[in-house]
Amino acid sequence: MPDDHNLAPPSTSTSIGAALLEGVRQAGLLGNKTEHVSFRAPKALVDAAKQQTGLRSTTELGLVALAILARPDSVAAAMRRTRGSLGPSHTLEY
Repeated sequence: MPDDHNLAPPSTSTSIGAALLEGVRQAGLLGNKTEHVSFRAPKALVDAAKQQTGLRSTTELGLVALAILARPDSVAAAMRRTRGSLGPSHTLEY
């Protein structure tokens, strides 16, 4: 299995990680105060995530993963808001 320094991510993946980190910065989620987070993850999973995002740093990878979870999901919010209502013109046909 290749080590972290030999991963050659596709050029499109490089912009994915950078764009996600920039979004986190713009949202103000990268303040000065930090919290230590530590866990074990399968190497194959970490390597695949690094390759997909174009990130080489495990710390940046962790920040991106947390950012994805912390971002509001507008689609999910819309689905919760409209749950149970189809609209007056909607008919169910069998």
